[in-house]
Formats: sequence, structure tokens, C-alpha cells
Amino acid sequence: MDRRLYLQSIAASSIAATAGCLDSLSNTLENGNTNQSDEQQHADNTVLKPPETDLSESSHPSYGDELPSLSLPDPLIDETISTDQFEGERAVLMTFIYTNCPDGMCPALTLRLRRTQEVAAENGFSDDVALLEMTFDPERDTESKLRTFADEQGVDAEADNWHFLRPETYDRAKTIMTEDIGLPFKKTDAPQYDHLEYMFPHYNLILLANKRGIVERAYPNGASIDPATVVDDVETVVTE
Repeated sequence: MDRRLYLQSIAASSIAATAGCLDSLSNTLENGNTNQSDEQQHADNTVLKPPETDLSESSHPSYGDELPSLSLPDPLIDETISTDQFEGERAVLMTFIYTNCPDGMCPALTLRLRRTQEVAAENGFSDDVALLEMTFDPERDTESKLRTFADEQGVDAEADNWHFLRPETYDRAKTIMTEDIGLPFKKTDAPQYDHLEYMFPHYNLILLANKRGIVERAYPNGASIDPATVVDDVETVVTE
């Protein structure tokens, strides 16, 4: 059975009952050791050494996998942005959020990308990294809402290395999250929040891909990881 379908079936029974952002699905099958044959296979395509924890059985892309090919509108500049367009030119740091996230996890994910943007500007590698943040709530995350969110989070959305990506419909967002990214995804009612009609239990994933479009790191608990770790990994990938 395909590993993504298998893992999605594991999570399907519990996702609807969980509020806010979830722990990584990959944690269910971590074995703590990297596979030696995989290390050799990926050695010529990656810059970073294999991670301490083997995530190769995770449902989402992990070390040595290709970054999913996605083409989505950036409403702030009225252009379509493709992950493929950065191959050969920029590393990609990508995450998935919605601006109505009620528990602070999506702002925390954004912080990791924003800090990378700041250090890239300070250290002269802004042109070597693309920072992509995809909303999976296009019904509420309009161009205006995304611009306000960027201002609130201190993001320089005018810089050419930052892009908010917005699928045209909820169904398109769901397809991307479940099929391309490989994570369970479901819109749920939010009776516990007076200001929200619905919410999204989801996983705090950040992906780092090198200029070849190969994933160097998957941070499955991206909202909790030290921002300096993400920044250091990005800088290593773009400078070595």
C-alpha cells in the first residue's frame, strides 16, 4: 500500500476530534534511525547530511524526496508562482497556514520563515531563497486578509523572495494538502470559538528544498523548532 494512503488512513479517525494544529503525523512511524541505503542514494542530490530522525516512512515529503510541483496564484502580485520556477536558482522554504488559526501555530510557522527572510537580507543571500506560504483557507484568506496578516507578522511581502500562495478554491487546497503534501486535512466546525465558523486541524510542517528541488529537511513540528535551526539549515543549503 502507498505510504501516504496508509498514513492518511491512520489519522482519519482522529483528526476531526482534534482542535487547532496537530503534532506531526510522521511521529507515528519514526524509528529514530536513518536508512543507510537511502543515505547513499540521496548523497549526490543533497547538501545537508541525513537528519537524526528518519522520516522516510512519513506521509509528507522528507529528506531526498522531490518538492511537490505546485503552481498557484500569489494574489499580492497578481501572478502565478510555481515551485518549479526556482529550480537551479533558489532554495525553497515552504509552509502551510491559514490566517484565522486560533492557537498561534500559524503565526509561529510564519515566524520561522520571517526570521529566515531577515537573516537572508542581513547576510546577503536573499536572492538564493524563496519563502512560500500557502493558505489552505482561500474562502477567508483574500488578498486583503493576507496583506494584513503579513503586516501583523512583520513579513516583508514586497520583497521578491516572499510569496503568499492562494488556491482558487477550498477543494483545490484540500487536494494539495492531501495528495501533493500527503497530510490529512479537513474543515471542521469551531463552536469553541465565538469568532470562527470553522477551523482546520492540521500539521505544522515546514519543507526546505535545495536549488535542485530536492527536500533537504522536513520539519514536522515546524511551529516548535528553534528558528535558528531553520535559518542555519537554509544558509548552509544556499552557500555550500
